[in-house]
Amino acid sequence: MVDKPGRRKAQKTPWGKVAGVVIIALLVGAAGWEIYWTYIYQTPPVYAKLGTSQGYIYLELYPSCAPKAVANFVNLTSSGFYDNLVWHRIMPGFVIQTGDPNTRGAVNSTRSTWGQGGSSQSVPFEWCGTLHNDAGYLGMASTSPKGSSTSQFFINLVNNPSLNDNYTVFAKVISGMSAVCALANPKTDPTYGKIEPTLSSSSPYYSQPAYPSKAMLNNATIIPASEAPSPQALTACP
Repeated sequence: MVDKPGRRKAQKTPWGKVAGVVIIALLVGAAGWEIYWTYIYQTPPVYAKLGTSQGYIYLELYPSCAPKAVANFVNLTSSGFYDNLVWHRIMPGFVIQTGDPNTRGAVNSTRSTWGQGGSSQSVPFEWCGTLHNDAGYLGMASTSPKGSSTSQFFINLVNNPSLNDNYTVFAKVISGMSAVCALANPKTDPTYGKIEPTLSSSSPYYSQPAYPSKAMLNNATIIPASEAPSPQALTACP
């Protein structure tokens, strides 16, 4: 067919080529998202080992969910901050808590200050919605819900849904839950030193271990993934 003079022949749109380009773009975009998710957003876990008077506790920390809390924990651990501290708050059926430098060395004369100390670095509340305060998970302690924290952290002994979206969850126990439960067993001393014959929850001695030597955080270290044990199923402490 001969075109009429003065007219340009209509060009057909190469839909096949357009579709091919679109598909390639989608594939490249998907690959880019996968790279972003894997290497930027989904940051690999960090592993730690806690040496306690009741055995070792191995942790998996999640910087992709609580980057500031994990960075703070790693920095404090690397500096030896957590060495030779007491699990100063023991509440069976709830949590055990440590990280207060006032408890270092388990000096009885400092008991009135246990639970009041911390590090100089303040970390804001973080909540990603994928980690919860279930048995075996670690949260950052703070003086109020959604408040900033420093060095004190707790391990949930049972599922504590009331703490969700109120306290930063940054790690979980992957091995050594038996040690956690053993730490929760040393009973608190309701009449420590007979300072108060009857104690209420407002007393500074409430929930402290009667025998601190049985509730020590001897040391904490960051370990490579190759040294981390295989994760064990988490169960609540009886």
